[in-house]
Amino acid sequence: MHKSFSPAALPDVAFDAVALARPLDWVGMDGMALPIRLAGDAGQPLLTPASVDVAVDLGDAAARGIHMSRLYLQLQQGLANETLGAPSLRRLLDACIASQNGLATRARLRLRYEHLLLRKALLSDNAGWKRYPVEVEAELADGHLRLTLAFSVEYSSTCPASAALSRQANAQRFAGDFGDAASVPTASVRDWLESGRGLAATPHAQRSRAEIRVELRPAFDELPLASLADALETALGTPVQTAVKREDEQAFALANAANLMFCEDAARRVASVLAADARVAAWSARVAHFESLHPHDAVASVSGRNA
Repeated sequence: MHKSFSPAALPDVAFDAVALARPLDWVGMDGMALPIRLAGDAGQPLLTPASVDVAVDLGDAAARGIHMSRLYLQLQQGLANETLGAPSLRRLLDACIASQNGLATRARLRLRYEHLLLRKALLSDNAGWKRYPVEVEAELADGHLRLTLAFSVEYSSTCPASAALSRQANAQRFAGDFGDAASVPTASVRDWLESGRGLAATPHAQRSRAEIRVELRPAFDELPLASLADALETALGTPVQTAVKREDEQAFALANAANLMFCEDAARRVASVLAADARVAAWSARVAHFESLHPHDAVASVSGRNA
């Protein structure tokens, strides 16, 4: 039969004397597996697995360490029961500081997870889930909340130079097949264009990625992942698709032809969206085109601070 005991009777070396007294900038835990609560479709909340880092400062030089288990319990309760947003993150960070009984004055959280958004096909009635890797960083110091949202979107990029070279090759084949004929029946030209002879060359295109990092203004409570992703994909014009039929694939090919872009063009399109968003205080973006012509990537970076 187990003897009854009190937790107060257990040894706690955290209160032992400190050999080398010094305050510490941050102390905490990295890589905790915890569920977070997100706003789902039609207002239905959903729980998503996340990797969580937490830290507080240790300003008392004489204190050996912080109360780590208290931080874990605060996160386990708060992240699962309150929808992720600026107000809930502020309350959670405040609770983390308070849990240390005067040892801490600042707290920091990093959350990494994958957000699924249901995306409709371009023309057909199909829809599919697209994955957006997300990182949220929140820091509370002196009552001021600093909130950063990082995520990425994937799109297709068709090279403008390759498109011009392909058009020239197609024109040269047309001239070779039809010569100097003064008049060619429209039906003949259409049949030729639909045949294998009508495509002498195709421009190279590749999957591409825009990596976004924004510092959000405290006046806005929500984490605007979906709306920012929508705006960026609209500006780029060629977001990658999920479930498609032939009509969707043709629409995607048309979108690529209408949105030829180098990585520099893509970076400027992304910048135009972020610079115009009132919710964003500062931002940075890096685009990478995973070249099909070269064994290396084409990349461009841009950043700014909004007035």
